[in-house]
Formats: sequence, structure tokens, C-alpha cells
Amino acid sequence: MDGTSLLMIVMMIAIFYFMLIRPENKRKKQAEEMRNSIKKGERITTIGGMKGKVVQVNDDSIVFETSEDRVRIEIAKWGVQSTESMEAAQAQKQSGGLFGAKKSESTAEESKSESTAEESKSEPAEKEDKADFDPEIK
Repeated sequence: MDGTSLLMIVMMIAIFYFMLIRPENKRKKQAEEMRNSIKKGERITTIGGMKGKVVQVNDDSIVFETSEDRVRIEIAKWGVQSTESMEAAQAQKQSGGLFGAKKSESTAEESKSESTAEESKSEPAEKEDKADFDPEIK
């Protein structure tokens, strides 16, 4: 082997480290910090997709309520995918980083509010008869 091929191998290993290994380790560390910082009253989403409000935090598990019926579920901490505060921070980061994101979001919200206003004018009796089910804990 000459010096250039050895240099190329070292460069490839460095590229793999900085492109694959290091970012994955940072994501794992962030997830562990997020799981350890969960507090009572915070809203979470589990890996299985269940959402709820934390009512108790233990060393290695979390108890959360899933609905207004006060159904309580205990899961391992590693089963938490995200928290409401983490999702809000990511949304803010994404909307701040893109120039057109804020404009497109506001346009979408305006069109949605216009369409709901039109629906409420045309069929107010139907809306009043339907019972709303809100799965989120209030």
C-alpha cells in the first residue's frame, strides 16, 4: 500500500464517523436527557402512539393518564418517544429555519378558518347536534 491509499482509508473512516456514528450518538444522548427530564403534568407520546398526561415519575417507569376517564398506564421510560415541549421546540426550530414556512403555515391556517366559517354558516344545526369527543386531557 502506498501513502495515498492509506490516506484515503483514513479519510473514509473519518467521514463515516462524522456522518453516521457521531449524529446517532447525539440523538441517543438527547433522547435519554429528554426521558430523564420528564416531570409530572407534562404531555407525552409513547413509541406505540399513545398520548397522555404524566401523573407519576419513577426511577425507570412513568404513569400517565390517557383520557378524561382517568385511565392510567404505566410504561418504561424508554417507551417515551417525545414530549409536548420537545415537539414545540422542534416545530419552532423548523419554522424559523425555513423562509417560506411561516408564510405557508399562516396561509393554510387562514384557508382552514375560512372553510370552517363557511361550513358553520351553511349547517349550524348539524354541528350543534353532534357530540364532540376530545381525547386530550384538559
